[in-house]
Parts: sequence; C-alpha cells; structure tokens
Amino acid sequence: MNTGLESLVASALAKIRNERVGSDVLSAGMVRDLHVDGNGRVSFTFLLSRDDPATMVREARRAVQQVSGVSDVHIDVVEPRSQAPPEGTQPARGGHAAPAAHAVPAPAALEDLGHIIAISSGKGGVGKSTIAANLAAGLARAGQRVGIMDADVYGPNIPRMFGVNEKPPVQDQKILPLERYGVKLISLGFLVDRDAPAIWRGPIVTKIIQQFLRDVRWGKLDYFIVDLPPGTGDAQLSLAQSVQLDGALIVTTPQEVATGDALRGAKMFERVSVPVLGIVENMSWFACPHCGERTEIFLGGGGKRLADELNVPLLGQIPLQAGMADLADIGQPIVIAEPDSPAAKALAEMTRAVESKIGGKKIRLPILTG
Repeated sequence: MNTGLESLVASALAKIRNERVGSDVLSAGMVRDLHVDGNGRVSFTFLLSRDDPATMVREARRAVQQVSGVSDVHIDVVEPRSQAPPEGTQPARGGHAAPAAHAVPAPAALEDLGHIIAISSGKGGVGKSTIAANLAAGLARAGQRVGIMDADVYGPNIPRMFGVNEKPPVQDQKILPLERYGVKLISLGFLVDRDAPAIWRGPIVTKIIQQFLRDVRWGKLDYFIVDLPPGTGDAQLSLAQSVQLDGALIVTTPQEVATGDALRGAKMFERVSVPVLGIVENMSWFACPHCGERTEIFLGGGGKRLADELNVPLLGQIPLQAGMADLADIGQPIVIAEPDSPAAKALAEMTRAVESKIGGKKIRLPILTG
C-alpha cells in the first residue's frame, strides 16, 4: 500500500462536492474501500444514488487520474441502501462509515424483459443503430419476442429505421410501445419534435432511461435491445446501474481511429462488470451490386484486432451495400427488405452468433448494492 499517494488521492476526492447533500463526496461517505497499491493503481467503491448525477463518477475518475503518481483507476459503482448501515461495516477513508455491500435480486418488474443486450460504439457514424435495428428485426423474424429501447437521447434514429413517427398511447399511466416488424419500440423521437435540439444534462438522461425501462408496458419479451448513444457517458452508466445486462455488443468500423474509440467503450463496460459479448465490424468491405466482387474500402482487420485485444469473439463483419442506407431512411431494415442480399446474410449470421453467445437458459446474477 502506498500511504502517501493514498492521502493525495483522498485529498483530490475531497474536492468533489455533492450539492444534493451539501458536502464533498468523502465527507458524505460516498467513497469506500479506497486502496492504492505500490504501482500507483487506485481502486475504490463509489456509492451513487439515483438522485445523484452520474457525472460525479466521471469527475471522481478525472480528479484521481490527475494526481501525480497514479497509474490506473478502477471504480466500482454501487447504489447505497436507504437504511442505516449495520454494525461492523468498514468505514470509508476519512473516518466516515459506509454500508457494506450485499446482494439483492434484480428488480422483479424487469425480469420480463428477457435477455438485455446493449448496443454501443466508441464514436458516432459507425452504424450502431443500423446494427441494433437489424438485430431486433432479425430476432423477431426468427420468432423471438423483441423490444428495442432507443436510449440515444441525443440522436434518436430508431423511429426512422423502423418507419414509425407517432406518439405512443398511454394506458393506466403506462406508455404502450409502438410496434413494427414484430418489434416493440420506444424512443424519445416519438415524444419530441423532430427538430427539437437535444440539450439534456446527466440527471435528465438518467430519468429518461428509467422511465423507458419502468413506465413502458413491454409485456413479456425474449430479447430487449438497447441502442445507446456513442461514447461512454451518463446513458451507459445509468443503464448499467438500472438493470442486469446480459452483455454489450460493441460496433466499430475497420479503421484504427474507430477501433481505438471502441476499445475505450468496451473497457468502460468491463469496469462496471458488464460482459462484452463481442465485436461487430460494420462497413467491412464493399459488395458490388453487379458482380458481387468484394472491395475493401478501409484498411481491413480492425475489428478482428480489437476482438483479439479484448479476448472476445468477432461476431460479425457487415459489408457496405448499395441502397442499404436508402432502405434505412424509409424504415425498412435490410434483413426484412432484402433478406438474400450480402449485408442481410451477414447480419443474419451475426444474429445467430449473438443468440449462440447468449445461450439458451437465462442466468441472472445478483446486483451488488451498498
């Protein structure tokens, strides 16, 4: 243990204020089990309630990373219990008691969502929503009960991808999801004007995701697909805190700049104990519509290298195909509109790989909470 460096880290954390409770996060008992090893690796548990902005975790990480001598930062985010801590709990650094972690089952109201899969990307423009839409449509076409939640509140594309543009009805204080191609749909795009600017702060993003999870009458599903915004921000953290994810699917394109961003996204899921199911490489090559010849537009192999680095499978390589974007613009996923095309066949193979990776029996691990 590096006692001197630990004191510096504690001092850095003590500068972060939680305005909700009117004190710094250390004094508020939000930091627990702070440890710094001899190589400068820092780890601690951060108690974040649903009333606290998710950005506080990012602030804590940034503050610790800026301390001279720190080589790595690992933060476990848990939700604090409402009741007082039992006797014998370990105090957080700084002398403030913190509740001990214990296991509780996943919320019963969310068990009917089936296998919950997050679709994520490190950067925008790699076709994440296209992959999410075609995965959902492909699963539904195979007879699965599927819902898709558009959690990309900054750029909701699912309404356009499915050709749906109407407000969902409300019944008994529950939102009824819209449906197309056998897929149940919810998106902020159904609820706000198309040209409304998305100026959402962290707590608002969290509340939107919570509402889509708990206030929508999804019914009983086999698969629940979540289309996340690009990057590693409030939406990703809020989702990981709210439900027990079966895993995340990371979408990238072959270029190194895209795979580098995707790597950071994958590492974020690992940090919050969400398994990465695998990598999907979109725009892998161009399929000629006349002769079927394969042409690599970008320097190839990025998806495979990323999968190897993360020690996860490459679940799909999806080609560029003429007319595919036009079909998406009119609300027709390629697996529905042209199921025998090269891109549709690659997406169908990806869907089978995801199903195989998830496996038959649904296994739910307990959520650790503080």
